[in-house]
Amino acid sequence: MHMADALLSPAVGGTMWAASAATIAYCSNKVRSEMDSRKTPLMGVLGAFIFAAQMINFTIPVTGSSGHLGGGLILSILLGPYAAFLTIASVLVVQAFFFADGGLLALGCNIFNLGFFPAFIAYSLVYKKIVGRSPSPARISVASVAAAVIGLQMGAFGVVAETVASGISSLPFSTFALIMQPIHLAIGIVEGVVTASVISFVYKARPDIIRSTFEARPVGNLRNIVLAFLVLAVVTGGFVSWFASKNPDGLEWAITKVTGQEELKRPEQWLHGALATLQEKVALLPDYSFKKPAEKTTVIPESMGQKTGNTKTETSKLGTSVSGIVGGVLTLGLSLSIGYMLKRRGRTT
Repeated sequence: MHMADALLSPAVGGTMWAASAATIAYCSNKVRSEMDSRKTPLMGVLGAFIFAAQMINFTIPVTGSSGHLGGGLILSILLGPYAAFLTIASVLVVQAFFFADGGLLALGCNIFNLGFFPAFIAYSLVYKKIVGRSPSPARISVASVAAAVIGLQMGAFGVVAETVASGISSLPFSTFALIMQPIHLAIGIVEGVVTASVISFVYKARPDIIRSTFEARPVGNLRNIVLAFLVLAVVTGGFVSWFASKNPDGLEWAITKVTGQEELKRPEQWLHGALATLQEKVALLPDYSFKKPAEKTTVIPESMGQKTGNTKTETSKLGTSVSGIVGGVLTLGLSLSIGYMLKRRGRTT
């Protein structure tokens, strides 16, 4: 559900940048004063894990579409909503600048849609109400699915509203919404099941982590759980990402259904062009693969055809693995830096 710049006007994109920046400032202040400093390493490894998990698109049967984990709800349950918002923002910044996943003008929208709704609506008003102060596997499962569905429905509607408000695409509100909401309902159910599995595992291993976000309790040593998520991030980004669905994600699929085009043409506006040029220059691994060299006309003997195909496949897998590891490291570093900087400032004030 990463929006592209082609969907947005500068006015809407700028407004959502401001909204996300204000939320980041608010969350930074809350993390500085409230979060247990022992959770800072958990911010880093969870950011790396969510980055890797978002690389894995899963097929939505029958539709020809796919979806991926948003991760905001998992982060909120394990870190609390404030640290979760900062962590998902770190993931999206790394994706946009270094992997060209989501536009730079659209970055404010993507942070808000994938961060605010899960953290401050789905988690705070749905998940916590259902689970209460006495978590159980059944309550965690029901709460996770309900909160994931509601959070993703709100995020998908945010995409529709921001696109229509921009007025630069031919996507009509009613048709776009009628396609976006059902496909993201299916994606939300899958996200809820995955979230329930992750949270149930953590709750069995370390119930104090779950309880700490409810009652502001201190947590114990997190070394084992941090190492577990670090290993999971490496395996997910470096290997499991090979098996991601090639189908378009829910947003791309919805746009194609409405317009008949696989992607929208970028508006001929200077800001869109400047941001696209900047993104092209800074992206290390665009689309989670190696940058393509300048095209050359090369004659390949027919007898080498099979070998060439295998080489391309191996190169593609290598590019995916490198992207998963590099992106995880960058997200880990950014999330950790934010967490340590805020807690250090908190101790000096």
